[in-house]
Parts: sequence; structure tokens; C-alpha cells
Amino acid sequence: MSKTSVCYIICALPQNHSFSPKPGDLVIAADGGYAHMGGIKPDLVVGDFDSLGYVPEGEQVVRHPAEKDDTDTMLAARIGIERGYRTFLLLGGVGGRLDHTLANIQTLAFLRENGARAALIGEGETITLIQNEALRFRAGLSGIISVFSYGAVAYGVYERGLAYALTDATLTDTNPLGVSNAFTGEPAEVRVREGRLVVLFAGLPEDSDLFT
Repeated sequence: MSKTSVCYIICALPQNHSFSPKPGDLVIAADGGYAHMGGIKPDLVVGDFDSLGYVPEGEQVVRHPAEKDDTDTMLAARIGIERGYRTFLLLGGVGGRLDHTLANIQTLAFLRENGARAALIGEGETITLIQNEALRFRAGLSGIISVFSYGAVAYGVYERGLAYALTDATLTDTNPLGVSNAFTGEPAEVRVREGRLVVLFAGLPEDSDLFT
């Protein structure tokens, strides 16, 4: 495994994003995600298999009881962290049940707290989480970008190169000030001095410096 190796977690919702794991990458199907592998063989299949409805044969399976504290996606994230991965892509984990999407955003926070960078890929959008750092975007992007405090307060929030600028702003979890900004085609940056931000943007992780 190299520093650029990726842990892919395939979640239960259908997803149309192709991915091509490289040697050293880890591919984990989280329960119902096994049905959406697109012909790619997972390294592990993890979960209680209530969503999939059966335990896959001929695969390396990590089975858990239905009565458990973690979601299947969180179980997969813990395995990736334990194996030393620090770059995660979660596919098929946005939409459907809102509680599952929120749980997957909390999984992003868990991964960042443990030194990993992660992105949750939906249909036409990426969700990520940054903490005491900056996220930069390449020129030429269009579409919506929204930023939310993930925690009571986020201090020193800057947004540059977007339709609406923020300078040393304070975002809270009771005021959606950062919703519905937009790319302008210029290079852009979102920065937080102290705190955590959930960032949702139209595009894919390679549009940003998330994993560089």
C-alpha cells in the first residue's frame, strides 16, 4: 500500500460512477453495496446483510449481527483505518433515506478525526468535511457549492473565488449562511481556521485538492 492508495467503500444505493481500483487499493462492499459493484470484485464484503438479503458466497465476508452500534458503512470505514488507509471514497451513500445520508456524513467526520481525507459521492455532487484547513478548487468549475458548520461554531471561515465571498466569518449550526454559493470559473478556496465544515459541491473530488 502506498500513500496514494484508496479505500473504496461501496454503499447500498445504486451509483453510476465508474471506478478503477489500482494495486494497493482496498475495495469494501458494505452490505447492499455488493449489488452495485459494476463487475468489480471486492476485497471484503462487510455487514449484517439485512439490505442485501443473503450472504455472498465465494467472497471474503466480515459478518456482523443485526443488533450492532455501527452502520455497515462505518464498519467498513473502521476496517480501512485499521489497515492504514488515509484516503477514502464512499460511493452510493447519498440520497434514499435521509438518516443514512446523515450517518454517512458522520462517517466522514470519523475519518477526518482519524487523519483520513474522505469524500461521499452522490449523483452529480460530492460531500466532504474539512477541519482547521483549506480546500481548493481548480479553475473552470460551475454549479453550486454549500458550506455548513459541522459543530456548534466554525471560526475564521473564508470563501474565495466564488460568487459570494466570506472573510473571517463565523458559521454556526443554527444559521445556514453558507448555503447555495456558486463557482465562477475562477480558482476557488474554502478555508476554516478553527472548526469543521461540511462542504457540498457540484463535481467530483478530482475537481479539488482534497486528495493531493
